[in-house]
Amino acid sequence: MKIGPMTDKRTAICASNPDTIIVRGHDLLTDLMGSVSFTEHTWLLITGKLPSEAQRRILDATLVAIAEHGLVPSVAAARMTLAASPEALQGAVAAGLLGCGSVILGSSQLAGQFLAQICRQVLAGEPLDVAVSNNVAAARANKRAIPGFGHPLHKQADPRAARLLAIAEAHSIAGAHVKALCAVERLLPELTGKPLKINISGAIPAVLLDAGYPLLALQGVPLLARTAGLIAHLLEEQQRPVGFAMAHAAAAAISYDGAAPEGFIQDEN
Repeated sequence: MKIGPMTDKRTAICASNPDTIIVRGHDLLTDLMGSVSFTEHTWLLITGKLPSEAQRRILDATLVAIAEHGLVPSVAAARMTLAASPEALQGAVAAGLLGCGSVILGSSQLAGQFLAQICRQVLAGEPLDVAVSNNVAAARANKRAIPGFGHPLHKQADPRAARLLAIAEAHSIAGAHVKALCAVERLLPELTGKPLKINISGAIPAVLLDAGYPLLALQGVPLLARTAGLIAHLLEEQQRPVGFAMAHAAAAAISYDGAAPEGFIQDEN
């Protein structure tokens, strides 16, 4: 994807001189440090404006919801990287983040694009159920999963998604994207034969887009959240290492079925 030509060589995020650091028009020292939370600062950095109380709460809730989710592949990658290179905490964090894609964490971006397309069609005059049906049909025709629905563990309902949607309702954030999300869940059994439930990766973009968060920055939210979880795992890895145990367990779980000399027996250890 071409982002654009290098004709406008300017930035509106940060500038400084020997005495002052400006971030999005605010003096870092007198306006921000000690006055705003990291969540508020994140919203300011990304959108250019400090959030309302409702916007702060909804972004905060999304970050808390997905900062930690156990020994998932991205965490395993980070821990094993630190085990192999204990001096490179930054490399281990990067390894964990590089393992985040369309299946793990990156699905929020795909779900956001899916919901935004439905909302654009509704805004153009298409009935909501028709827009949902058309977009689900297009996804299935292209053999794509419906992003933001279904979970291998939380099959009946993702409790994080339900809680996040409740927070959005309580702070009058829920709008067109949440409505579209709920319409997809309602129609999926009829359209696909599968009663898939909203997962956290579907709820996050719905509430954030309704709160005014930019679509193009959605993928950064799970990455930012999971960074905190990775740092926690990497601290624990230094104190109670399990990286090599995880690597050993992986090797023990996989059988070799390639060519081998006659009589070769794989070492089970």
